[in-house]
Amino acid sequence: MPEHKLPPLPYGYDALEPHFDRSTMEVHHQKHHQAYTNKFNEALAKHPELFELKPEDLLKDLSVVPEDIRTAVRNHGGGFVNHAWFWQMLSPTGGGAPTGDLAAAIDRDFGSWAQFQEQFNTAATSLFGSGWTWLVLDAGKLKIVNLPNQDNPLSFGQTPLLALDIWEHAYYLKNQNRRVDYLAAWWQVVNWPEAARRFLEAK
Repeated sequence: MPEHKLPPLPYGYDALEPHFDRSTMEVHHQKHHQAYTNKFNEALAKHPELFELKPEDLLKDLSVVPEDIRTAVRNHGGGFVNHAWFWQMLSPTGGGAPTGDLAAAIDRDFGSWAQFQEQFNTAATSLFGSGWTWLVLDAGKLKIVNLPNQDNPLSFGQTPLLALDIWEHAYYLKNQNRRVDYLAAWWQVVNWPEAARRFLEAK
C-alpha cells in the first residue's frame, strides 16, 4: 500500500543553532512530525484511493474526505503538511527582512516592516493553547492569522507564506514556557526567499 514518507530536513539538525537547538529539532522532526505522518497514513489506509491525491488538496477541500476519517485527516494530515512546510520556511542563513515584491506588499498591508513584526508578535504571543501563527495571502491581501491545533490555511481558502509552530513541543526543551524567547529566535532563521517564492507563485 502506498504511504506518505516523513520528508527529510533540508539542513542538519544542528544547522539552526544557536537559535533552534539540535535536541529540539531532532525530537520535533523524528518524533512529532513522524507521529503525524504515521497517523495520517493510518487514516488514509481506510480509503486507499486518497493516497492518489496530494495532502494539500485534501486540506483544501476536506469535504472530499470521507466523514469517518475527516477529523484525522484535518489533524494529522494538517500536522504532516504544516511541518513539511515549516522546515522549508526556516534557513541557517535566514533572518533579516524580506525584499522586493513581498517587502512592498508588507508595507502596503501592514503600514511598515516594524508594524508587521509587532502585529505578528502580538498574534503569536496571544494564541491560546496549541496552534500556528501564519502569514497568508487572502484575496490578494497579506494577513496574519492564528489557527488552532494543526489547522491549515488552505482549508480556509488562504495561501500560506510563512508559518510559526506555537505547539510547546517546538520550543519547550530550549525555552521552557518562554514563548517570547522562541519567537525572538524564530525571527533569526526565517527563510524570506521561500516566503517570497510562495508569494510570487500565488500572485
